[in-house]
Amino acid sequence: MRLDFRSRQQLREQSEIPRQLGRRGLLIGGLQLVTAGVILGRMHHLQVDQADEFRLLAEENRVNFRLIPPARGLIHDINGIPLAVNEQNYRIVLVREDAGDVARALERLGQVVALSPEAVARTIEESARSSPFVPITVMERVSWEDVARVTMNAPALPGISAEVGLSRAYPRGADTAHVVGYVGPVSDYDLSQMEDPDPLMRIPRFQIGKTGVEARLEDTLRGEAGTRRIEVNAVGRIMRELDRVEGVAGKDVQLTLDARLQAYVEARLETEASASVVVLDCQTGDIRAVGNTPTFDPNLFVRGISSADWTALNENPFRPLSAKAVQGTYPPGSTFKMVTALAALTAGVVDPDETVRCNGYTEISGTRFHCWRSSGHGNVTLNASLQQSCDCYYYEVGQRATIDNIAAMARLLGLGVRHDLPMSAVAQGLAPDRAWKIEVRGEDWRVGDTVNASIGQGYVLASPLQLAVMTARIATGLDIRPRLVHRIGGIEQPSGRGGSLGLNENHLLRIRQGMFDVLNSDRGTARESRVVADGLRLAGKTGTSQVRRITPEERARGVTSNDQLPWERRDHALWVNFAPFDNPRFAVAVVVEHGGGGSTAAAPIGRDVTLQAIYDGDPPLEAYPANWRARIRDQQERIRTRLAGAAAGGERA
Repeated sequence: MRLDFRSRQQLREQSEIPRQLGRRGLLIGGLQLVTAGVILGRMHHLQVDQADEFRLLAEENRVNFRLIPPARGLIHDINGIPLAVNEQNYRIVLVREDAGDVARALERLGQVVALSPEAVARTIEESARSSPFVPITVMERVSWEDVARVTMNAPALPGISAEVGLSRAYPRGADTAHVVGYVGPVSDYDLSQMEDPDPLMRIPRFQIGKTGVEARLEDTLRGEAGTRRIEVNAVGRIMRELDRVEGVAGKDVQLTLDARLQAYVEARLETEASASVVVLDCQTGDIRAVGNTPTFDPNLFVRGISSADWTALNENPFRPLSAKAVQGTYPPGSTFKMVTALAALTAGVVDPDETVRCNGYTEISGTRFHCWRSSGHGNVTLNASLQQSCDCYYYEVGQRATIDNIAAMARLLGLGVRHDLPMSAVAQGLAPDRAWKIEVRGEDWRVGDTVNASIGQGYVLASPLQLAVMTARIATGLDIRPRLVHRIGGIEQPSGRGGSLGLNENHLLRIRQGMFDVLNSDRGTARESRVVADGLRLAGKTGTSQVRRITPEERARGVTSNDQLPWERRDHALWVNFAPFDNPRFAVAVVVEHGGGGSTAAAPIGRDVTLQAIYDGDPPLEAYPANWRARIRDQQERIRTRLAGAAAGGERA
């Protein structure tokens, strides 16, 4: 019994073995199938789902992407004459990612082309702060021979290549420097002023507008970058271009400037130490010329200005880098008298035919305010006060008008207002009133302040641009606003011709007639600068603004004449005019810094520039009084020679 039980147990155990082996096999087989499935799934994910990603990672070892700087928009004058253009520029660039040790790469390059220590130091500095794949300009404006040398030695110069790009150039040179401005490399300061810099800004030595129209219309002129995909070999040498997406060129800009008139203005100012001129179209507000002397060549900044040239410009006491015509502010002197007169007429506190007595001075609260003519002008009407520039007349009517009315009239005529122009640092000037003095100086306005302001002295300040606007508004009675940009991308910009100023036309006629008599009456302060051509008579106003105080002691012994004073202590000479008188086309403002008298230093310039604008070239000598014709003939010959030399130099450049 016991054996039978044991035998049966063994038999059962033996029969269970195959079933156990089968279950284990199934388990192991299942695990193998799951493992294989996971592996196959992962392989599918890597080879199919992520194929594009890994293909890109692999191709990045041999494919680079680079930005293509767009062509900068061109700038032309009103007649299509180019003022800012792009020219081909051969340059040598380095990519740190492909070059490896930058210093060593530059050492090798120096064995092929002449490389200055400054270029080496700058390239090393720029490479250290730039992304490794961004091309860095080592040399630019290189010769074709240097390009050929670099190309022939390409295998020995990994990461270094020669390419052709575009660089800015200014064909009119110094003539339009203060208006057009210039471009220069992006600086750390430039980047700090940008909230979200364009990727182009990260390209070392990429150039943007620094001053003038170039700076103010930077976004319009710059355009949008393109891209190119290139294949490189093991040492970083470009093998082929795989793909290219061209950028969008910047928009072209057409200015209202007349380049020929602009060149004449600069040449006419050449004999002055420091002066400025603005020529404005009376009907549209278009600026035809903005002259400044001394000036500078903007091409120096594009090509890399030397330390010597920069020092010479920066330390010049006559400030050649300053656009005085729009940035400079000066006491307008007697050119402001039209403002005071219109304020008094509008307020109804003076009759045009009323006379005011001028004895050579006006005494107020124990202080004497002198007329420029020490013996006085006698009884003076509004017309005579403008014609002879009597100060005492305005001391009286200015007090009647009050400073608040004078300031309001000044702003209505365009003074104390920052005009919206795409130029650097356009000045606001100052048309002071009672509230201004309390706010800025913490003092009450005084009667003496009104007396000084009534003749354009004291706190009053105006730029030549503002004086030209004032003159155009008086000439037309319209809200003329200066316009410098005629078209952007072929689209015309809004005109500067506005509606009526709302001034009494009879009052304006009185002011215009007084300005006419300044030039065309026997006692006019600018009679020597009159024009005698039929239908082309000018109307204008002289101005002389003091920059020093004349003490009672000096008056007692005799006021020192300007020619006996150091240049910086002489009076500023000012002039404004419009023409022709019967149908105003142009308004002109002139400031000759420390030039002395407005009638002698500034008025002749204004007359010559106005005639040049009206005739669109040299006017006939018969337009001038007989005693001026010989001088004008010599002057025209000098200017023609100067302009011909400048044109020849521009062609050579």
